[in-house]
Amino acid sequence: MQKKQKRPVAHPDVAQTRCMLKRLSGELLGTFVLVFCGTGAIVINQESGGQVTHIGIAITFGLVVMVMILSLGHISGAHMNPAVSVALYVAKRFKLSDVVPYISAQLVGAILASTILHILFPKNELLGASLPSGSDWQSFFLEFLLTFILMMVILTSTMKKNHSLLGPALAIGGTVGLEALFAGPICGASMNPARSLSPAIIGNHYQSIWVYLLGPVLGALAATFLFVVLKEDDCR
Repeated sequence: MQKKQKRPVAHPDVAQTRCMLKRLSGELLGTFVLVFCGTGAIVINQESGGQVTHIGIAITFGLVVMVMILSLGHISGAHMNPAVSVALYVAKRFKLSDVVPYISAQLVGAILASTILHILFPKNELLGASLPSGSDWQSFFLEFLLTFILMMVILTSTMKKNHSLLGPALAIGGTVGLEALFAGPICGASMNPARSLSPAIIGNHYQSIWVYLLGPVLGALAATFLFVVLKEDDCR
């Protein structure tokens, strides 16, 4: 009998690089779909004279987050949000060396989505950009609180190791949809720097962009610090 030939074992560095590329590809794809569908719903609502409706936009954001977590969560974790990646590092659930590559993949995916929307709808100037309807500070505090709530849901719904993705997907997607539903008309309910930055870059609309970069990051970090206190087991 002929002996079976052993498959060559990949060098650890090569295997790690391949794994990282898969994770970054998943993160790029997830953020692309999030921005394309979410901001696309805003653009198409404008182009169609309001047929999607505000409720439809909120549902779209919630559903796309849920679907991407279910389909890509086991590959990349489906952060799709620089604020989430930074906060997960602070919570010691994510490596520091992965933060910059993840954020880079998220930004590339988001910008690609906004670019395609610009090609499809060249006359639409805003491309779903996040803009306050009131003052910048009002929207800043809303974005801070919305992302705070979202990050708490992310941290608490993913506490258990080897958890099913269904529970977190429903909780996180539901939170995004809920917050977009009630806060969207005032601040846009972005909760995501990549989602806001990409249409700003492609559409060249940078007014109030600091609100949507700083608010979500600070909100996510505040939720992480509170979560660390709440999860301590000294009450048992």
